[in-house]
Amino acid sequence: MPSRFDPITLEILWRRLISIVDEADASVARTAFSSLLRDAHDYTCMFTDSRGQELVQGTFCTPGQAGAMALGVKTIINSIPLEEYKTGDVFIVNDPWLLAGHLNDVCVLSPIFYKEKPVAFTACVFHHSDIGGRVASDNRQVYEEGLFIPPIKLYDAGVLNESVLNMIRWNVRTPEEVIGDIRSQVAANHVCSQKIIEMLEDEGLDSLDDLADEIIDRTETSMRDAIAKIPEGVYPYEGVIEGAGKRKDIHIKLSVEVKGSDIHIDFDGTSPQVDWGGNVGYNFTYAYVFMAVKSAFDPDIPINEGAIRPVKMSAPQGTVVNCKFPAAVAARMQIGHFMTEMVFKALANATPDNIIAESGGTPAQTNIFYGKRFNGMPWLTMIIRGGGMGASGKMDGHHCAIFPANGANTPVEIFESDTPLIVEERSLICDSGGPGKMRGGLGRKFVIRVPDDDSAPEPPTSIAIQAGRYRYSPKGLFKGGAANKAQFVVNDQAGDPSGLTLCESGDVIQFHSAGGGGYGDPLERDPQEVEQDVFNEYVSIEQARNDYGVVIDSKTLKADLKETEKLRASRKASE
Repeated sequence: MPSRFDPITLEILWRRLISIVDEADASVARTAFSSLLRDAHDYTCMFTDSRGQELVQGTFCTPGQAGAMALGVKTIINSIPLEEYKTGDVFIVNDPWLLAGHLNDVCVLSPIFYKEKPVAFTACVFHHSDIGGRVASDNRQVYEEGLFIPPIKLYDAGVLNESVLNMIRWNVRTPEEVIGDIRSQVAANHVCSQKIIEMLEDEGLDSLDDLADEIIDRTETSMRDAIAKIPEGVYPYEGVIEGAGKRKDIHIKLSVEVKGSDIHIDFDGTSPQVDWGGNVGYNFTYAYVFMAVKSAFDPDIPINEGAIRPVKMSAPQGTVVNCKFPAAVAARMQIGHFMTEMVFKALANATPDNIIAESGGTPAQTNIFYGKRFNGMPWLTMIIRGGGMGASGKMDGHHCAIFPANGANTPVEIFESDTPLIVEERSLICDSGGPGKMRGGLGRKFVIRVPDDDSAPEPPTSIAIQAGRYRYSPKGLFKGGAANKAQFVVNDQAGDPSGLTLCESGDVIQFHSAGGGGYGDPLERDPQEVEQDVFNEYVSIEQARNDYGVVIDSKTLKADLKETEKLRASRKASE
């Protein structure tokens, strides 16, 4: 059918749709209570057409939440006949199997009415620092992990259901913060609703569906064109993910089949679900598989229903990537975040210029701190820590990147105002990035101290860690070297990152995140870039010589090009 919208009008409307969801996103930063949302941006806003098809997501969304929402929100919307929605309805849900994979990710969903008809739906998922339960990754079932909220109405035709808020309030440790963040979600949806109605009025449209069809169909065409450029074939990969603490490894087996403009990822042969919190629901696995495909084939194509259509996934139920209820799922990113990396590895030879080496921020390093202040008041906060990002064929890896998740590092000042803890150091770790023609990004050292003076919290201070890379280093690609592993140190002794760590006054805790893998032969890196790395203290003089074959004068910190040429020639001759 011919387009209803000329290209200029279509581009203007598309940009307006993006600005609407980004304005809703910005409202969160102004109204959210917890620093995990305000500063680390662990939330996602989006809206759909009247049929539940994802139309636009926030520019700075979290891929795991956004990708899972695209599937889950559509399911929720279509589970209720369209004529049964009412103006002012607001739903709340955190079912891990419907949405973003664990109980902390709470979704608030609202229909948008125009001329007395539902024309769209707006939704946001916030990661709430606390949803009750035991916060460690070594739980055995989801029942231990907090409050499970099936899809229920928070507002019925504009009337608040106080009982729902009271139920939540009495099941969390810091109710003021959690309820405040839920109200922020409602406000974000309200902003989105009002702006969409304004757009419909301005443009003389009765609904979004025709515009949505135009955008989604064009996106699908672009995505298929990008996939069709890749050689047809089946690209297999088998990888290993370390279990939490001393638990056994998880084996991931996948194949990526490219056939024309369709792509299919199959996880047949992957390990069964485990008895700790790393299990992943189908939607969360799909989210990071989709991210890998989208990034590898064309990162500039808009993300909506059209981009999803060519990407299919199979995962046997009961496996660790498609777990069955009531599996523990609180630490699902410890396995789920690796899906992007593993699809990249499968596609490494098919599209080498479009992928990156393994990253130290895979999985995201999350730390949950809980305790009571000296006056007995409870406090709880959560921070996300990045590691070094893997290098690509075109550039070095970023330092301290939270990849493939998307988030920001919480400022020290915010962390110290949220808790009674003291940050003693936050620094880049020299030599932690994998060597390569393109160097991997550096990991980060983060040191905190539990005070032992009048400001000390009541002992013990509880720390729960959801992380990885303690056993296996992030690997490089195409002769690129591996990066440093992660470390967790309590009072100069190796700690156990898999359960709860209980700290007393005066304890000092160190978190070392892993670096990113290198890309390409380190002996091909420009000596001037190695010289600059040494000057910036990213690379030591010793690593410059041992890994890069670059001789650096210890006094001037300049590269000796003649000696470097001799050393590299000798290295290559001995290969």
